[in-house]
Amino acid sequence: MTTAEQPTRSLRDFVTVPRFSPERLLSKDASYPKISVVTPSYNQADFLERTMLSVLNQNYPNLEYFVVDGGSTDQSVDVIRKYEKYLAGWVSEKDRGQVDAINKGLRMTTGDIVTFQNSDDLFAPGAFEAVARASRKQPETDVFFGNIYIIDEHDAIREELRQLPFCLECQLYEGMQVHNQALFWKRPLLDRFGYLDESYSFSFDYEFVTRLGIQPGIRMERLIDLWGAFRHHSTAKSSTISEVGDSDSRRIWNHYRPLHRTPMGAGFWQTFCRVRKVTAFIAEGNFRYIWHRLTLK
Repeated sequence: MTTAEQPTRSLRDFVTVPRFSPERLLSKDASYPKISVVTPSYNQADFLERTMLSVLNQNYPNLEYFVVDGGSTDQSVDVIRKYEKYLAGWVSEKDRGQVDAINKGLRMTTGDIVTFQNSDDLFAPGAFEAVARASRKQPETDVFFGNIYIIDEHDAIREELRQLPFCLECQLYEGMQVHNQALFWKRPLLDRFGYLDESYSFSFDYEFVTRLGIQPGIRMERLIDLWGAFRHHSTAKSSTISEVGDSDSRRIWNHYRPLHRTPMGAGFWQTFCRVRKVTAFIAEGNFRYIWHRLTLK
């Protein structure tokens, strides 16, 4: 197997069959920070089991996992019941959509650190351990985020998106700098700054990260060994409502840009963010990734 093939094979194998120790998963070892995960789902039986295994196969010994199903009419409930004993809770009932389902799950969480993973996306191996290590090392950090793969319906990696340390100006003037597939935050932030905004049907994660990022004193840490995976497929929500996403983004910009006072205009910051990426990856010696991004078709 070539080096390029290894991450794809590793990810595929990771979500194919259960690979966790039931005893370890259910041990609730308090020496680890409790990580709470919410998966919203509706008629995603084709992918739901792989998402759930990407959580359970972390084999993380202090996990709290909720699945919030919107009353699916496919085989989703059968998938959930297959792993029911490892869940902190689940429901299958009509809701107001994805964001309502996520918030419903977040309100049930009690963990030190929380996240959500959509029912067609994945966590890569070692994600939770990476967050736990960082949380112990940097207890003052509020938000942890990492890189993501773009995968297809067969879990093959088609692209990489590597992140830089958080930059509010780039978040505001270039677009999303942090992707929810590899995003974890301290639970008290929900009480301080609110839950996900249900008025956004598409860019709610972009709004949430921007809302946190603009707060004074919030510390956001990039973890280079934290990976998630965004699945691109024909029935994905993100494949079908780009116009709604553009409208959402404009609302976010119109709300938050005036709150960030800067003498520089949008053109300056957009150019700055592009140059920042290239120079940062050159400084890291990550020429392979620069070439990968430049040669994308």
